[in-house]
Parts: sequence; C-alpha cells; structure tokens
Amino acid sequence: MPMNLTHKLIAEHLLDGELSPHSEIVLRVDQTLTEDATGLTAHLQFEALGLPLAPGLQAVSLVDHGTLQVRPENAIDHHYLRTMAARHGLHYSPPGNGICHLLFLAHFARPGALLVGADSHTPTVGAVGSLGIGAGGLEVAVAMATARYHVRMPAVVGIELSGKLHPWVSAKDVILELLRRLGTRWGVGKAAEFTGPGVTTLSVP
Repeated sequence: MPMNLTHKLIAEHLLDGELSPHSEIVLRVDQTLTEDATGLTAHLQFEALGLPLAPGLQAVSLVDHGTLQVRPENAIDHHYLRTMAARHGLHYSPPGNGICHLLFLAHFARPGALLVGADSHTPTVGAVGSLGIGAGGLEVAVAMATARYHVRMPAVVGIELSGKLHPWVSAKDVILELLRRLGTRWGVGKAAEFTGPGVTTLSVP
C-alpha cells in the first residue's frame, strides 16, 4: 500500500510496534528541542536520570521565553541552562538570538529527521520535511537519554490545499481557519499532512 510522507518518516524511525492507528509504537529520536520555560524542568529531570546524552542525538537548548531581566530568577535560569548544556554537550542558544522554533528551523532542522521538543511549536519543522512532535518535559528528558520516544501511532489526515492565499494571509491563517472549523480538540491523536498545489504557494518562515 502506498505510504504518505508521515508514514514514511515514522516507518524510517520505527523501533517497535506497527503502523496501525492508535497502537503504541517506539520511535528513534534524532533531535530534541528545549527552551527556557518547559525545557528548564526537562533539563532538571534529565540530570536526575543520571544518564549521559544518547550517542548521536542532537540536543538543542534555546532561550527565548524569560528574557526580561527585572528580577534575578531569569538570569539564574539562564546560567543553569548554559552550564548544563556545556556539561552534557547540548547546543545552547542564549537570549536575544530569536524565537526558539524559528531558530531551530533555520539552523538545525533537516529533511527526514525526527524531532521531539518541549515546545508547542515543535511541528514547525514539518515545513522542511522533518517530523516534529511536541512532548512533555519528562518525555523529552527520557528522549535525550535514550533517543527513544513512546507514542501512539497517529491517524494521518490529508488536507488538500488548492489556489493561493490573498495578500497578507499566511500559512498560519490556514491553521487558524482549520481550528475555527474543526475545533482545537480535532487534532488529538492525528497527524495532519498538507498536500495539493496550494502547498507550493506557502512560504516557510
């Protein structure tokens, strides 16, 4: 049976389980993304595991949430994230470099890779043919130590785009319109794959 891109990416990283919707599978992780909000806890949990960074895994820590330095807490957090990255071999991006998911897209994302990130914008890497999965801090911490991620196989939904967007309308507006029509719970347990001639008219941030 022909496979779509999502199925191909999952099959390429499948360590255990079957490509049957909602069944539990185990995936090999290539990259992790953390930021200074949810990622702070993820890093503490990773160090609590007492394990080294998984061999071959590319782990990236980006600071972009708590950048206002009115009180000392943010600076303390940033110091911990910077020194933790140095201890364990993570790539570290300090505050002021930009927005975490856009920086990752520009400098680390690559076609065919599987990314698990502690940020809600992790799926942005899908724009370059990568598979990005948003996860909780502990799940990302375990992925950093084992390069494995346990998840239920999503049902893949194809969304065909035709025509082109009007001026001042972006790809994000397409997502917002889908959420308006279908609701925010619609995507639970699903992976949306955009197809059709309209895809070629979309810009990548």
